Amino acid sequence: MKRIILIICVFGYLGIVNAHEFWLLPKKFKYQVGEQMAIDFMVGENFEGEYWDLQRHKVEKLSVYNRVGKTDLLNKVSASKGNNLEYAFNNVGTHLITLESNDAFIELEPEKFDAYLEEDGLEYIKEERKKLGEENKNSRELYRRFAKLLVQVGEKTDDTYKKTAGFKMEIIPSQNPYDLKAGDHFECKVFYRGNPEPHALVKVWSHIGNRVFLQNIYTESDGSIRFPISNKGPWMVSSVKMIRSSSREAEWESLWASLVFEIE
Repeated sequence: MKRIILIICVFGYLGIVNAHEFWLLPKKFKYQVGEQMAIDFMVGENFEGEYWDLQRHKVEKLSVYNRVGKTDLLNKVSASKGNNLEYAFNNVGTHLITLESNDAFIELEPEKFDAYLEEDGLEYIKEERKKLGEENKNSRELYRRFAKLLVQVGEKTDDTYKKTAGFKMEIIPSQNPYDLKAGDHFECKVFYRGNPEPHALVKVWSHIGNRVFLQNIYTESDGSIRFPISNKGPWMVSSVKMIRSSSREAEWESLWASLVFEIE
């Protein structure tokens, strides 16, 4: 049984300690051949964040996939506040834009780290910290982002939506969202190192006007979740996994995956 823990309406930014959600946000989601797309790299909470600081962080991989193939876009990144990527479409069909960041570092006091773990379904790390005798120590963490965006060019859809980017942590749809409408159901799977990730907390965000709705859902044993598309507009699916780090500078490593699309 799919376990939907919570559906809430969020007004504004709550300032949760772990403001780590990261996503790719285009000015719009539907285009015509020859039209140019502009994307903002966003970070924050509740699907309402701020521009990612490219003076402090770095993009390691950035690509676009379509029915023709894959194109490297790393040299097109702009370290500005917004409009971080511009790209003109040459082909009709569904397009997948993928981004992987470098590792970033954060150190948190025990209370703040525990609150963060509880917020993001990472209670198993709390238990591991107790076993290691680290529950009263500051936690040092390296975190890396893996973001995906689906947009549509023209009316003809295709199977680009299910292409894998080869990320350590990745969300892959089971159907093309541009074939869906409000009232349908959307299914996707969470993968860690190419394998389905069972019993992982997934956050599903949607906008209705100036309101943001959140669903917290745990994956099945095959890494899948399924949820109703209740409204038109932008949607984001996100999940995070934390593991013990092999680095000398941190005890933990977190991997943040997101997928953004629009329902018409």
